[in-house]
Amino acid sequence: MLLFLVSCLSFLLVSQSLILKQKNQPPKFNSRMWVFLKSPHRFFILLSRKRKILNRFFFFFPSIKKIQTINTTTKEERKEEAAHKEEFSLLDLPDLPLDAILEKLSPFELCSMARVCSSLKLSCTSDHLWRKQMEKKWGGVIGDVAHNEWRSQLITASKRPHFSTERSGKFQLFLELFMGKKSDIKKSDSRKYLLQENSVMAFYLALETGKFWFPAQVFNRQVQNGHVGFMLSCYDAQLCYDSTTDNFIARYRAQGRSMIEEGIEWDRIRAPSVNTPPNSLHISDCLDQIKPGDHIEIQWRKNKEFPFGWWYGVVEHLESCNGNEFNCQCHITDAVSLEFKQYSRASRWRRTVISRKDHTVIGNEIDGFYGGIRKLCNKQEIAKWKQLWPNCTLE
Repeated sequence: MLLFLVSCLSFLLVSQSLILKQKNQPPKFNSRMWVFLKSPHRFFILLSRKRKILNRFFFFFPSIKKIQTINTTTKEERKEEAAHKEEFSLLDLPDLPLDAILEKLSPFELCSMARVCSSLKLSCTSDHLWRKQMEKKWGGVIGDVAHNEWRSQLITASKRPHFSTERSGKFQLFLELFMGKKSDIKKSDSRKYLLQENSVMAFYLALETGKFWFPAQVFNRQVQNGHVGFMLSCYDAQLCYDSTTDNFIARYRAQGRSMIEEGIEWDRIRAPSVNTPPNSLHISDCLDQIKPGDHIEIQWRKNKEFPFGWWYGVVEHLESCNGNEFNCQCHITDAVSLEFKQYSRASRWRRTVISRKDHTVIGNEIDGFYGGIRKLCNKQEIAKWKQLWPNCTLE
């Protein structure tokens, strides 16, 4: 720019000097002097035109860039959309990988997935998935007796009039209570959910929502209410699960009336150890095998109007035996000494003797009645009883 100004200045000075020399002689048209003087004017006109052209070009150039950017972005988006269309969905997986994924879900998540579409409903409500959920949470407290009672209730309910409407409404209620909100089951779809009434999922939801009272056994019945006489015992009861507290409500039958106990925790419940009803004598099949040192459970009840409960004890040496293992004959004698060490030695409940060969219900109205015996071979069962051991000796 500086060079341009210097050249223009020099040109003006030269032209001015020439004009002064020939001021009395004006230049002729098309003469050399005329052309020389006219050339700066043409130069500036051409320069201004070029600037306009350049401005127009550079003004248009950004718009070209924008068009190229838009075209590039559109192509990239199209590629991404094409790649997205080529991706596999969850339903495209084979059965084994899909089941492996669904097994990781919680029961609540399985119920949510079952409401996505009909294909996932079939997968998420399958018995083998819910059987694992049952074993995981309810395996320790639900036994064969509870399963049989659930089936018998279904059979009884199926014989009632208006069974389909009643049962489908109950199953919808199960889902609503379990999901915590209104389910989207339509009346037209009620038959589809009715087919699941005899499924493992329906059984699980009935337990989880507290709609099914199931048979089980409760350790240390009513001890929390001050009944310490039931320490180290296990009684049959009908239980209902309370999901808000994660505890149970137990209903015991005695003398023709029911007694309720609330706030029972999971570690105080087990599935029935035998299929013998609580009012019947258990047929013992271990009397020929038990010997001193064995852990046992024996039926006991206060009187004949009460149901039997299972009480923990151990087999001890007879009073005539000195306890020497080399000279001990207790394992072959007819008499078997049972000891309940939670009671003091002076207590009448401390020891009792039964017969191997002619064992039946023995006892009286004062000391109570003893029934059948089962030998404890499982270390976990023995450890469970020891966990419930009282802090002090009972009288």
